[in-house]
Amino acid sequence: MGKTIGMLAAQVEGARVVGDVNTEITGIEHDSRKVREGTLFVCIPGVHVDGHDFIPQAVKQGAAAILTTRDIEPPDGVVLCRVPELNSALEVMVPFFHDYPTRSMRVIGITGTNGKTTTSYLTRAVLRAAGFKVGLIGTIQIMMEEEKFPIHNTTPDVVELQNILAAMRDKGMDYVVMEVSSHALDQNRVAGIEFDTVVFTNLTQDHLDYHKTLENYKLAKAKLFDLVSSPGEKRGKTAVVNVDDEAGDTMLSHAKCDKLTYAIHGEAGLRAREIDVHASGASFRLDGDFGSMELNLKITGIFNVYNVMAAAGAALAEHVEPALIKSTLENFTSVPGRFELVDAGQDFSVIVDYAHTPDGVENVLQTARQIAKRHIITVFGCGGDRDRTKRPIMGRLAAELSDVVIATSDNPRTEDPEFILSQVEEGVKERIGQKHHECIVDRRTAIFRAVELAEQNDIVVI
Repeated sequence: MGKTIGMLAAQVEGARVVGDVNTEITGIEHDSRKVREGTLFVCIPGVHVDGHDFIPQAVKQGAAAILTTRDIEPPDGVVLCRVPELNSALEVMVPFFHDYPTRSMRVIGITGTNGKTTTSYLTRAVLRAAGFKVGLIGTIQIMMEEEKFPIHNTTPDVVELQNILAAMRDKGMDYVVMEVSSHALDQNRVAGIEFDTVVFTNLTQDHLDYHKTLENYKLAKAKLFDLVSSPGEKRGKTAVVNVDDEAGDTMLSHAKCDKLTYAIHGEAGLRAREIDVHASGASFRLDGDFGSMELNLKITGIFNVYNVMAAAGAALAEHVEPALIKSTLENFTSVPGRFELVDAGQDFSVIVDYAHTPDGVENVLQTARQIAKRHIITVFGCGGDRDRTKRPIMGRLAAELSDVVIATSDNPRTEDPEFILSQVEEGVKERIGQKHHECIVDRRTAIFRAVELAEQNDIVVI
């Protein structure tokens, strides 16, 4: 059923329409380049760009109405909808406009500092093997079955996210597996989404530039578990939680639904035992109420044992058969940029990993050390306009766990790359001792240098 601007305004307390309330709306966009005939154009006043400046372009492209908080005159022939507060208005208007897409699909939300992407890909693989059509929203890309689309934020804003979810519903997706960032939870970008199963992977230092304290960061993550506790159109909700992580208790306390815990060291609903991590993969026994299964994985590292347990927990919560879970997880090979092996015929190993937190760097390098026959050569940097306190920590860990360290630039954004490197170098110099160490600003040159230094049976970690 089509929606009019009057119907949308009726969802928001204090909204006022100037113009024809029966004007039909065909879409909602805040990017004027995406506006089409009948679109409601949302004017977002940003830090660098003000959406109000793009009203003429939006009108030219067919905008039927403008959504704003300002007392402005509407352009000729265009309806104005004025609301007291923009974000809270969008949180109710956009899901309503799309007829609440997630009520027609099962939604699995995955949050945590590390492991979200791998866990989401593993979960997607199991659900697809079970015969479901699966959409994925994550750090790397958006996927609708085999279709792939670029993404700019781990969790898009509420307008873009609801547009994506509506497209997934319209294309017949049975499931949506999505990474849910702490920023998205804190800013309520996931408003209007009914989650069915939520997963907590772990919590380590990250995004303190935004959250200020680890406690705030943890509580932002916990909001996902408040959401799964909320009543909705669907039933059968589950929280899947890593209780080896001390923040797991907080997540469980926020979840008023079924709970499935997992752990390696402690007692839990899912337990990993007899773990063996080796160069070509890992094996372990997974015990739970379903019984027991021996898993022989093609992905390696203790961190991937946790990721596999999280995905298995999500799949069990969604009533997938254990035998199918086992066969799918055992055949899973890799996620782009997540402990990804690059083989170009060289006589040394190359591993590419997204590790961008102290815990992530430590996990990757410890795993590399477990499988290393010779030296570990690490090329790494820290992104700009992000938590600065983690830079020396990551430098120190790289120096401790590598034989050769090449510090370099990694997406400096608006910061001076040499300043970022100076902060990384503080940590490197604390622990590097007599080991080989270089600082090369240009990332391409740094990678070539690592390859130049590598000898037979070395591991280059990028």
